[in-house]
Amino acid sequence: MNSIEIRPITKKDNKETADMIRFVLIEQNAPKTGTAYEDKALDDLFENYNKDRAEYFVLLENNKIIGSAGIDALEKGSEICELQKMYFHPKARGRGLGEKMMAKCLDFAKNKDFKSCYIETLPSMKAAQKLYLKTGFKYINQRLGNTGHYSCTVWMLMHL
Repeated sequence: MNSIEIRPITKKDNKETADMIRFVLIEQNAPKTGTAYEDKALDDLFENYNKDRAEYFVLLENNKIIGSAGIDALEKGSEICELQKMYFHPKARGRGLGEKMMAKCLDFAKNKDFKSCYIETLPSMKAAQKLYLKTGFKYINQRLGNTGHYSCTVWMLMHL
């Protein structure tokens, strides 16, 4: 029987999580520039999310990381958080695990008193957009904040 778990990232998860995210970006033919692929934070996710209003979650199946996502303030002191670096290995897709991860992240955001949640994604990531819409995100016409992900030209917002 498969064991599924969603939990906060630990320091020992950093490399496996970064490797999984880069694998997914390559598999999706995403640009390496202007996306999470080149983020300096990608190799140190535990350290980068180790603060009061931030959390990064990993999705494990039989103790192997097959998905991940995080929440952090869009800008320091902001009432808007960002759903960040949400990626799933092909093994995780189509099983309802994205909905479970979204619920975990959005519950965390609500508990930290964020009022809205922002996300940006690539135009080609249609399955992700479908999930975001189903969850309550709506398309917006402008980028919020300065994430550095200039290749991500689809912006969405959800009021919590």
